[in-house]
Amino acid sequence: MPEARSSGTGRVCQRCGTDVGTLERVGRRDTCLRCGSDLHCCLNCRFYAPGHHNDCLETQAERQVDKRAGNFCDYFSFRVGPAGAPSGAPPDARSRLDALFAKKK
Repeated sequence: MPEARSSGTGRVCQRCGTDVGTLERVGRRDTCLRCGSDLHCCLNCRFYAPGHHNDCLETQAERQVDKRAGNFCDYFSFRVGPAGAPSGAPPDARSRLDALFAKKK
């Protein structure tokens, strides 16, 4: 994953990692100034969760086929931090199992 060039907002482009600034609202046609990627897309949304129904934590949201393309989702909320790891994500199942069955010293 590309290194984020951050100015402290935590809002980074899912494609190139560039800080997109403090836009109050990200519209469907807004794009990253560096790479031209759509900003209002599933991969930039805080509700994006691969593996969940429609890859989204918002149960009412309509299915978006292309997760990188701009969309009209009303539930979009810009993710804080890099794409792929939701902020405050719980540890994965494997690490929890390893911790549970770790040998005592």
